[in-house]
Amino acid sequence: MRRVGFIGVGNMGSALLRGMLAEGTLLPGDALTFDADADKNARLARELGVTAAPSAEALVHGAELVVLAVKPDKAPGVLESLRPALTDAKTLLSVVLGLDISSMDGMTGGRCRVIRCMPNTPALVGAGMICLAFGRGFERDERESVTELLSSCGAVEVMDERYLERVTALTGSSPAYVFIMLEAMADAAVRNGLPRDMAYRLAAQAVSGSAKMALETGAHPAALKDGVCSPGGSTIEAVRVLENRGFRSALIEAMIACDESVRK
Repeated sequence: MRRVGFIGVGNMGSALLRGMLAEGTLLPGDALTFDADADKNARLARELGVTAAPSAEALVHGAELVVLAVKPDKAPGVLESLRPALTDAKTLLSVVLGLDISSMDGMTGGRCRVIRCMPNTPALVGAGMICLAFGRGFERDERESVTELLSSCGAVEVMDERYLERVTALTGSSPAYVFIMLEAMADAAVRNGLPRDMAYRLAAQAVSGSAKMALETGAHPAALKDGVCSPGGSTIEAVRVLENRGFRSALIEAMIACDESVRK
């Protein structure tokens, strides 16, 4: 098992780390972390049994695969500082929003190989959607090794980098839309008399099951929706209200706004 280092252990970095550890594809002894918040880094290391590196440079020296999970405005400075420690034996996997492979090659002086990754937070529970684009110089077995490591955090889709510019609204940000919908569904259920904890549990399972049904049957979403709507029934009444209130249009417009904000 290669040693993996995580620079930045906020929501996304820690989700990937926890997902890999939970599935056993990464052992605690093979994981290093560094964060600008030294206290947070130390707490996480103690909790998970991983090694807290004293600096980002030390982490790079100790890891073969370096996961860069810092804020976009911090990434250029971090990469510039890491350049002396990077070599062709290192692989940089970036989850930084909007930072393309060409830019990373420039910031690192082309001293290491680069992968661009767009995951989402359900990686924490092994149910993420991880989109990958590989830079130059990767052999087939190396691609498979990285894909296998990340598959412990969910489904992995390898794609041309140009598509990564379009998946943020669809996969990266979409858990937020779903969580809002879950909250609203539970609020309605509470209004109708269900206990709050039961309402959240039932709503989450209903959404999870619906997604699994779409994935496993391969049926068109419209056909699956039609299968729930009996003639003159209560479900079609709910669908009528959703259409009348612009549910479909609101979601489309939200995703367009999200996509446009990424490309500004």
